[in-house]
Amino acid sequence: MIYTLDKGHLPLLVSVPHSGRELPPALASRMVPRALEVEDTDWHVEKLYDFVKELGASFLVPQFSRYVVDLNRPPEDLPMYAGANNTTICPTTFFNGDPLYLPDQIPDQSEIDERINNYWKPYHHTIAAELTRLRDLYGYAILFDGHSIRGEVPWLFEGRLPDLNLGTVNGLSCASAVRERCVDVLKLQTQFSHVTDGRFKGGYITRHYGRPDQGWHAVQMEMTWSSYLDEASPPHWDPVRAEPARRVLKGLIESLSQWRPD
Repeated sequence: MIYTLDKGHLPLLVSVPHSGRELPPALASRMVPRALEVEDTDWHVEKLYDFVKELGASFLVPQFSRYVVDLNRPPEDLPMYAGANNTTICPTTFFNGDPLYLPDQIPDQSEIDERINNYWKPYHHTIAAELTRLRDLYGYAILFDGHSIRGEVPWLFEGRLPDLNLGTVNGLSCASAVRERCVDVLKLQTQFSHVTDGRFKGGYITRHYGRPDQGWHAVQMEMTWSSYLDEASPPHWDPVRAEPARRVLKGLIESLSQWRPD
């Protein structure tokens, strides 16, 4: 099993493409020992968003680490953010630029193609199929792509991120009313700093599936780890520590579930 999909009864799909932590043993043996800690995981986002199943949204969760293949990168491996450091579809570096692989163990193009076929394509076929199912039922579908990251990663971006980073590809990936609903929820809360279409405007998933003219609306939420966990020990899950962030996320999902196209 490379992912799980819980199908819901709302026109809403929540995807958490960087939550996976598993590494195939044969691949892990080719990586530096540090890689086994999968430090660049979007830690515990599958727990942050697990309420969506009770609300009735569909929920898509991968099993394998982004070190195997990055599900939020284009298959052509074009950079997501021109002019900045970027990781690739089969990452060869950590988020600080250090090498991920032992010498002479970096995957060649044939191995990259194989990983795309075995891991990337099934996940994306599932996104497309579920969005199609929901649109056929309701006339539209919303994709909410959930992510998290350390608040400061100098190799990838300058300074410190706001706590909550909403991405709508500058308003192109969803109807304006969808974007406005999300912004309204973020403005109503006071505990977390936030920005819309700042450094993280939306990755490949948001850009590719955000087709409002075809009834598919997509948004991305990139959260800092410190919004819901201790950045010094991200593998540790504390539900009490995470509850305030979960309340904001639940408010976002509930608001989106109540939206209807004009």
